Amino acid sequence: MNLARIWRHLVHTPATLRRCLPEAALTRIESAVHAAEKRHGGELRIAIEGDLSLGELRHDTTPRERAVEVFAQLGVWDTPLNNGVLLYILLADRDVEILADRGFNGLVESSEWETVCVAMESEFALGHWEAGLVQGIEAASDLIAMYFPPLESDSEGLPDRPELL
Repeated sequence: MNLARIWRHLVHTPATLRRCLPEAALTRIESAVHAAEKRHGGELRIAIEGDLSLGELRHDTTPRERAVEVFAQLGVWDTPLNNGVLLYILLADRDVEILADRGFNGLVESSEWETVCVAMESEFALGHWEAGLVQGIEAASDLIAMYFPPLESDSEGLPDRPELL
């Protein structure tokens, strides 16, 4: 049990989340997702969680494990081409996890997604939450576009608005 991690999560409040990502920033991030999805045929979903519950911390839930739960909870796997991608941000840990649906198997290496995560985490360490998210959206979209070109029909799939958990 990591006491420093538990403390970070305990002192992280909904107000902290809103300070890092106010409403105007969330609207700009939503616009960035919408614009990025015009460049490819994939579905990009953003989930931002401020902190984990005491139960999750007691069970030492990792950001990756939580991201897998959120991937299913938000239905990122429920796209016609199996090409949904989740950018999961756990603010208290300043951690980014990217999960891609099975349509990316054998196409995008985990190291490529990890490069996107590390770049975002570097921005977050500087307190650049919005810039880090927009940079991550662009970089993930570059990878998605390599394998899923834009579709002729511009049907909305997953919501573009970041999900605050």
